[in-house]
Amino acid sequence: MAVNLSRVAKDKGIKYFLISFVDLFGVLRSKLVPARAIGDMQKEGAGFAGFAAWLDMTPAHPDMFSIPDPASLIQLPWKPEVAWLAGDLVMDGKKVEASPRVALQRQLARARKKGYWMQTGVECEYFLISPDGMGISDPDDTQEKPCYDQSALMRRYDVISEICDCMIELGWGPYQNDHEDANGQFEMNWDFDDALVTADRHVFFKYMVKAIAEKHGLRATFMPKPFTNLTGNGCHAHVSLWDKAGKKNLFHNGRDELGLSQLAYRFLGGVLHSADALAAVFNPTVNSYKRIDAQVTVSGATWSPNAITYGGNNRTHMVRVPDAGRFELRLMDGAVNPYLLQAGVLAAGLDGIENKRDPGKRLDINMYTDGHKVRGVRRLPSNLLDAIRLFEKNKVLRAGLGGELVDSYAKLKHQEWRSFCASISQWERDHTLNC
Repeated sequence: MAVNLSRVAKDKGIKYFLISFVDLFGVLRSKLVPARAIGDMQKEGAGFAGFAAWLDMTPAHPDMFSIPDPASLIQLPWKPEVAWLAGDLVMDGKKVEASPRVALQRQLARARKKGYWMQTGVECEYFLISPDGMGISDPDDTQEKPCYDQSALMRRYDVISEICDCMIELGWGPYQNDHEDANGQFEMNWDFDDALVTADRHVFFKYMVKAIAEKHGLRATFMPKPFTNLTGNGCHAHVSLWDKAGKKNLFHNGRDELGLSQLAYRFLGGVLHSADALAAVFNPTVNSYKRIDAQVTVSGATWSPNAITYGGNNRTHMVRVPDAGRFELRLMDGAVNPYLLQAGVLAAGLDGIENKRDPGKRLDINMYTDGHKVRGVRRLPSNLLDAIRLFEKNKVLRAGLGGELVDSYAKLKHQEWRSFCASISQWERDHTLNC
């Protein structure tokens, strides 16, 4: 039976709904709708001008409407009179194909036709910084190797515990919170789930972390590389395929050394095949490539890949297999669009299955120290422009994500790159004024 949001509002004491969508750049857009109007909005959607967001539209385009998905409803634990809803974009009665959530739904439908159900989990890293964004929020967080530092973690207990309490209340199954490798950096983990559920929660998590940080007079950032000398923000994804009933992990093979099935290896082969092009969506900003191509940080390692390799339980590779039945893709950073993250992985993985792509032999070496000794290893792009060009030309992603989305995304990212190139940095002034 369909969920009646008007009835939900009365039962749960909801006064307002945030009807939202995420644009191509991962920006969360919303309208605040009073509960009295949610019945009509549930049928017709909340209206938006596409040109006003990062979508490839003009002022001449008609209104688009975000049709709320009742299954995505999240009542804000810190403001329970408000509920958030993810929406699917519609224009002239048709879904907007170049919108991220629609793109993910399209991939999931492809997978279901083949008997697959993708379940994923994400590891979201972020910094708690000063309100002006110029430094970390804790002046005593100064260790050279601050990862797992209990004192630094507990000095931010009020923020971390409130976020975790919210996830517990929402039923996400959070299971650990830690201080990460950089000073001022944290990570919070919750249970894996259906890829669309994970993407919706990922979107809301970023909003929730920022909102709660602001409550405490701080600022949270998921920027890939906010500080030159510190480890950047990753967003690793743990991936597995299951049968439609969700009872059998199709990636699991107890007889394999890494615990992966042939299906898993082919899926992985597809991800490796398109990894350089996927960087355009997994690492979507100019700043992203300062994380991937970074110098060694004060902790001694960047924890970021720069080559397209996989290994066992080895964090120096782009793909790690930590245990049987899943793999961890370590390429994505904190700026990744949550829906394009999942859609990109699945599009590449399904291609790997369909074309029986071989991931090759795993590498068991330390890629940070010995990677340069290995011949034939493909490297990740070193800047956004190279990544965009690879993305545009990639036939797998064009077929999987749709030419409309690929072209729109690339067009807007080319504009962003040109804007970056037109700016003059302090580094240029320092090194060129006296030329």
